[in-house]
Parts: sequence; structure tokens; C-alpha cells
Amino acid sequence: MTDIFDVIADGTRRDILQLLLRRAAEGDAGTSVSQIVADLGISQPTVSKHLKVLRDAELVSVREDGQRRFYSIEVAPLEAVDDWLVPFLVDAYGDGAPDIDYPALPLPDGAAHAAEVVGRAAASAKHVVTSALKRLSS
Repeated sequence: MTDIFDVIADGTRRDILQLLLRRAAEGDAGTSVSQIVADLGISQPTVSKHLKVLRDAELVSVREDGQRRFYSIEVAPLEAVDDWLVPFLVDAYGDGAPDIDYPALPLPDGAAHAAEVVGRAAASAKHVVTSALKRLSS
């Protein structure tokens, strides 16, 4: 599998992912290549090339409907980026880490707060355990 960091390093691919995320949040069940071309103002061959890379990295899924293909974002592979990034935020900010505004589907307030608390606790615990294991192995 391709390194996720190499895949998201490209600005056009990040733009496509952001567009797919926004359209999913608006309730779209998939976005066609022609819609991506129109929204981003880039050529169809360029969009197709980047969608292939995103498909290979499993960041997008495709649904065929006759001659048309509709793409949707798959966020699970981005967990590797989150796992890598969170310890830096915990180290830099501790409990005072800034809130990160994710443009995702809205959760009810109680669920969003609970998810944030659990996520921060899990990231912090993982970092503490990893650091302790590194110290023990030294």
C-alpha cells in the first residue's frame, strides 16, 4: 500500500478529498468526475489521475452507475495520519491543545464532546505508554 503521507502531500489530491468530504457532509451519496472538474477547475485527465492514486490508497471508494462513476471519501486510512500527529499536539499543548474544527458530519453536542474527551485521553495514553516503553528499552 502507498504511504498515506505521500498521497496527501499533493495539493490537488487534498483539494479533491476536501471536496468529497464537504459534499458528503451535504448529503451527497457520491460525486462524479465531471462535478469534481467543475468545482475545482482542473482538467478531467488530471482529476482521473489523482482519483486513481486516491483509490489505490483506499481514500476514496467508487460506485458505478452505467457509464458514470461516483466517488466518496473513505476516512479510515487517515487514522494513520491522526495517530502520527496527535502526540505532537499533546507534547506541544498538553491539556491546553487547541480545538480542531473537522469539517465532518455534525454530531449531537453531547456525542461530540464525549468523542473529543475519549480521543484526547486515548491519544495521551498511547503517547505515555509509547514513551515509557522507549525509556524501558533504552
